[in-house]
Amino acid sequence: MPTATRLGEKVFRGIPVSPGVCRASVLVLGNRKEEVPAFQLRDEEIPAQIERFEHALVTTRQQIGQIQKQVSAAMGAKDALIFEAHLLLLEDPTLMDETIRLIRDQKVNAEKAFHQVAQKYAETLAAIDDEYLRERAADMRDVCSRVLGNMLGWDYGPDFHQLTQPCIIISQDLTPSTTAQLDRTKILGFATDVGSKTSHTAILARSLEIPAVVGLSDISSQLITGQQVLLDGFNGLVILNPTDQTLFEYGHLVRRQLDLHQKLESVHDAAAITLDGRRIILSANIEQAQDTGSVQAAGAEGVGLFRTEFLYLNRDVLPSEEDQFQAYVQVASALKPQPVVIRTLDLGGDKFLSHLHLPKEMNPFLGWRAIRFCLQERDLFRIQLRAILRASVYGNVKMMYPMISGLDELQQANALVAECQEQLRRDNLPFNDHLEIGAMIEIPSAVLVADALANHVQFFSLGTNDLIQYTLAVDRLNERIAHLYEPTHPAIIKLIHQTVQAAQRHGLWTGLCGEMAGDPSLIPLLLGLGVDELSVACSLVPQTKYLIRRLRFSDTQELAQAAFTCESPSEILARSENLARKAAPCLFKD
Repeated sequence: MPTATRLGEKVFRGIPVSPGVCRASVLVLGNRKEEVPAFQLRDEEIPAQIERFEHALVTTRQQIGQIQKQVSAAMGAKDALIFEAHLLLLEDPTLMDETIRLIRDQKVNAEKAFHQVAQKYAETLAAIDDEYLRERAADMRDVCSRVLGNMLGWDYGPDFHQLTQPCIIISQDLTPSTTAQLDRTKILGFATDVGSKTSHTAILARSLEIPAVVGLSDISSQLITGQQVLLDGFNGLVILNPTDQTLFEYGHLVRRQLDLHQKLESVHDAAAITLDGRRIILSANIEQAQDTGSVQAAGAEGVGLFRTEFLYLNRDVLPSEEDQFQAYVQVASALKPQPVVIRTLDLGGDKFLSHLHLPKEMNPFLGWRAIRFCLQERDLFRIQLRAILRASVYGNVKMMYPMISGLDELQQANALVAECQEQLRRDNLPFNDHLEIGAMIEIPSAVLVADALANHVQFFSLGTNDLIQYTLAVDRLNERIAHLYEPTHPAIIKLIHQTVQAAQRHGLWTGLCGEMAGDPSLIPLLLGLGVDELSVACSLVPQTKYLIRRLRFSDTQELAQAAFTCESPSEILARSENLARKAAPCLFKD
C-alpha cells in the first residue's frame, strides 16, 4: 500500500530485486483478459485438436529457443540457461500426456485441456514451502501463456518498439521471456505487484542492470500511464510525484551506492580474513549446476551448500545416476580446487508431491523428509550417493546429510556410503576414498548428541533456518507468530556455540549455511561463536567479505561472551549490529 509523505508524494514499498535508481513516466501494462474457450468435441475432431496442441508445442519451443539465443548473445550463456527450465516444461511427458488424455477422455478442445493441466502444475509449485521452487510456478505460467497464444492467435507480450521516450514499466507481473527482451535504452526500470528475489524475472533484471522492485501488491491498479515516478531498486520503493527534496536526497543515495560498489569490488579477489588474522571460508549457496558463474563472479570460495533438489523439478522420471553425476561434475570441475559441499536430497512432505507422488502429511516439517526419506527410499538414495562419489575425483567435493536427528541415522547413511564405495570398486569406477562427509545440524537433538556424531563425520554444517524453527516451535511463514522467529534468542546462541565446541573437541570444522550467515547484523556474533565457514547467497558474498575484513576477531569473541550473559534476543542483536555498523557503516541504511 502507498504511504503519503511530503505534499503530493506517495511511496509504494515492495521488494528490491535489482539495484539502481531511475526516474521517468510510467507505462502501465494491462493484464491479459482473454478467456480460454471451452467446447465439446465430436470423436472425429479429436485427432485434429491433438495435432493443434502438438504444433503449438513445437512453435513455442522454437520461440523460446530464439529468445535463448538472443539472451546468450546479449547477456551470456549463464542467463540463457534460465530458459532451459521453460524448454524442460515443454518436454515434460506428464504435461503432454495429461493434456492429450483430457482431450480424448473428456472430449474438450486442446487449449482448454492444456490450460487446465498447466494451471494444476502451477498451483502445485506455488504451494511448495520453498521460495526457489515456488517461483518456478511463474515459469509454468509463462510457458502456458505462450502455448495458448500460439493456439489462439494471441499477440504474445507487449510491443515496446513503438516507444518514443524512456519509461518505467508498471505491471501485475512480467514474464521471464518478456523481461529478457527489454530494451535498456527505452525501459529504465520496472515494478510489479508480485514476485520475489529468486524469480527468473528478478535474475534477468539484475543481469540487464535494470532497476526493479517486485511484491508491490496492487501498484498496477494504483498508477496510470504517464505519471512521474522515481524507482529505487536499492530499497524497494516506487515514489509517485517525488518532490525536489526527495530528488536531492536520491542524488546522495546514488553517489553512496556507487561508492559502496567500488568498495565491494576492491575486495573481490581477497580472502575473508579479519583485521587480526582470523580466516573465514566464505562460500556460496547454489541451486543449479549452471550457478557456478555466479559463484566465481561473487568472489566466493567454492560452494558451501549445493541444493540438489532442482534435479527432481519438472520431471516425471527420477534423474538417473548419470544425470546427477554430470551435474555434480560440472560444478566440481568449474570450481576446482575450491570446495563444493553437496547436500543429499532434502525431499519429502511438502516437496514434489506431483512428481514423486509422496503422501500428503499434516505437518511435513516434522514428517517424512530429508534423511528420513532417503533411508527408507534406499534405491533412490544409492543412486545419488554413487553419483556424488564418482564426481568426487573431478574436484574438491564434500557431502553432507540434511536433518540428522541422532547417531542411528548417521550410521545408517554412512553404511550406505560404504556399500556404494564397494560397488564402485567392483565396477572399476574411481572415487575419492577420502571424501569428507558432514552432518547438518538443524535439530536440537543433533546438538545434544554432537559429540557422538562428531566421531562419524569430518564436519558440521549448521542449518540455522530449521534449527531456529525447531527450537522455538515457530513457523516463520505464519504471519501471526513470525515475530517469535528470533535468530538471536539465547537458546539459539547456546546451540550454535555447543555445536562449534563439540566440533573443536574432535578436530572438525563447522560451517553455517542458513540465512543468519548473510545478515550483516549477525556476522560479528557468528564469528565470535567460532564458526569456520559461512555460506551465503551469491549476491551477499561481496558485502559479507567486506564486513569480515573490517572486523577484529578479538572484538567478536568479546561480543559472544557478552551474549551468553544476555537474557534478551533484542539486546544480543543490538550488540552485534552495533559492532557491524562501526566496522562497515556503508552496509547499513541510515
